[in-house]
Amino acid sequence: MWPVSCYKTVKKLTLSIHASVIHMVKNSALIIIKSKSTIIITQPSHQTSHPEAEAMLSAEQRLVFMEVIEESLRLTQRTHLFNWLQRGVQYLIGHEVMLFGVRSSDSDLYDYEYFTSSRYFGELQFNQVIKKDEGIVRKALAAWNKTGTPVFVTNQIMPVDFNHYGVMSAEDDELLAAELKNFVVHGFGDNRTRISTVVAFGRLSSPISAHTAYLLELIMPHLHCALIKVTANRSGVSMILNTPHTTKKITKREFEILQWLHMGKTNWEISSILEISPLTVKNHVQNILRKLDVENRGQAAVKAAKLGLVTISN
Repeated sequence: MWPVSCYKTVKKLTLSIHASVIHMVKNSALIIIKSKSTIIITQPSHQTSHPEAEAMLSAEQRLVFMEVIEESLRLTQRTHLFNWLQRGVQYLIGHEVMLFGVRSSDSDLYDYEYFTSSRYFGELQFNQVIKKDEGIVRKALAAWNKTGTPVFVTNQIMPVDFNHYGVMSAEDDELLAAELKNFVVHGFGDNRTRISTVVAFGRLSSPISAHTAYLLELIMPHLHCALIKVTANRSGVSMILNTPHTTKKITKREFEILQWLHMGKTNWEISSILEISPLTVKNHVQNILRKLDVENRGQAAVKAAKLGLVTISN
């Protein structure tokens, strides 16, 4: 169940209703979205850390943001989270890579995972950027932990600390090896919070600006709650993913193939569905068997279901 505290992180009121019309009250503190099953009313705080940035949100951005909030209420699976990030969140904060970490109050360590749509960022880069004390993402998160505001990392401008966000300079070689290009980090929670989350959006197409930082601050409470829900529903996965051997991280493509494998599809059928070669599917299946520590497809399907790695249709 979604922790009650998540509902307290944003000012919103949700009412059940059947309608399909969107109303926006211009020049007002209220934005109301009426959808097929839900009304969401938000009241922006007048004590925002970016009063000037709020005015920069266009009417379209406000509507997209409200859709992001509404869709976040329905996220329960990792695939849902990925799709959500590729829609409204992608429109507001353009990116190709998203890393996230979740930490509970009984641990000092974050459990990191990532999503990527870039062929340049993979396991090797992921393990490198989250390496303790050395990884470029870990360094940026250390800077965020001191200020509590979004921190951009780039090699294009000098480091600076504004009231609303910071910029951290990186060496050309280090940023190139990370394959993240410009990226931004932010988080929700601290040492007193029962569950804390951190995120990094990499290979940004959005500019380094107060506007982008403000959008991230708006999205972060909802992303925090979404991450809690998704990781809570996959608690058993930690037995696989949270090992000292980070090579056991399961990729987005492997999750997709695992879902079809669980449904009994052959390599040829999966290759047709995903529009990749049967040999590529075979290689992914071999990686899945190795990471799940099983000997065949049947055992992989059973173990995946037990660990909550696949969605089981009724």
